[in-house]
Amino acid sequence: MPAFNPVDIIISKRDGQVLSPERIHALVAAYTKADVPDYQMSAFLMAAMLRGMDESEAFALTRAMLHSGVVLDLSDVPGIKVDKHSTGGVGDKVSLILAPLVAACGVPVPMISGRGLGHSGGTLDKLEAIPGFRTDLSIDVYRRQIKELGVVMIGQTAEIAPADRKLYALRDVTGTVEFIPFIAASIMSKKLAEGIDALVLDVKCGAGAFMKTDAEARRLAETLVSIGEQFGKHTVALLTEMSTPLGKAIGNGPETAEAIRCLHGEEVPDLMDVTYALAGEMLWLGGAAGSPDAGIEQARAAIASGVALEKFAALVTAQGGDSSVVYYPDRLDTPPAVEVRAPDDLRGHVAHIDALSLGWTSVKMGAGRMRKEDLVDPAAGIVLNKKPGDPVSPGEVLARLHTQKQDELPVFRDAVARAFTCTEDPISPASRLLDRFSDGQWANP
Repeated sequence: MPAFNPVDIIISKRDGQVLSPERIHALVAAYTKADVPDYQMSAFLMAAMLRGMDESEAFALTRAMLHSGVVLDLSDVPGIKVDKHSTGGVGDKVSLILAPLVAACGVPVPMISGRGLGHSGGTLDKLEAIPGFRTDLSIDVYRRQIKELGVVMIGQTAEIAPADRKLYALRDVTGTVEFIPFIAASIMSKKLAEGIDALVLDVKCGAGAFMKTDAEARRLAETLVSIGEQFGKHTVALLTEMSTPLGKAIGNGPETAEAIRCLHGEEVPDLMDVTYALAGEMLWLGGAAGSPDAGIEQARAAIASGVALEKFAALVTAQGGDSSVVYYPDRLDTPPAVEVRAPDDLRGHVAHIDALSLGWTSVKMGAGRMRKEDLVDPAAGIVLNKKPGDPVSPGEVLARLHTQKQDELPVFRDAVARAFTCTEDPISPASRLLDRFSDGQWANP
């Protein structure tokens, strides 16, 4: 049998042809086995991005990537397994609250997450800010824990969607990251491999998100939901705003501490509005609530009663972490805080806080990575003292910085202060919840 030759596929896509599922599968399988070199796959990625891929091709690409590795079967785990995926943003620590919250209400949550890259933080880095917490569990341990505890949070293993690992790294260096069919196939191949029965998507929109415009975010949400439904998984997407940081904390340790305080019942309105909305959808899809609204009420009760906090403590213990930080989040080690005060020309009411700017500032402070192999400082980050709608006078504290890079503090202080915009008139913060996509239609077309 002659060796697989990808040139015909590259030429076909270069010329704008729609590729059959068989050709896409053959290309992905050959690349995963290293039978196709990076330079040829790079040519294909660029051709596809420039010429486009239709819905059938996006679905075929997802299927090929999904079946490049192990697809877990959790049918022996009682209940409807539901997960959530966020497209990423600044201050997005929702998963740390959401997974134990939903599990505490009786819906199993098998969650495979990623690390931060660029200005957007990652769930694994936040969890690993807890001393001892392990995210590198084997598939056997993953399967056992979801059965016994009802929740597990790990990183992508070598067995799950290996094609995505290779393609993601290649997309990152070939300028093909932003292409929606590639984004959708990357997300869904990993999520579908988890063994889930249903999925809720948090598709973020705005300057601090990867999808900057409303139209891009909606198109991505529609593509993701379509793929999920074609695989027989009930899938819902919420469109949420990400121009201003979510919550008050930015950075792994600070965000983890904030998430734990929310599990204790501390109110951070924008963060918890998004968390409760996603929880309502997950509990509805998981059969624990008759509607998303009923699910929200259950979730609120689980926070108020403390059962969500106890589930998180059990999760931390099960994965080797120090559960004392669940009850005393201040124990998460942080460098001494440095205050950022409002300059003389900043007065009135906070109208906007630039999420993208603060995301990159936190990275430079040590909270993120520019390359996948970079180490992060779990204690580094920014904690906001003012949020949109709050009054501000010159000299008031805008934020507190945590960083080991003391020599660069003047630069960090200036960058954080410049991220704030004020208006004279009082304002009411806009809702983070923009829209909902399910069963082929938007709730607010």
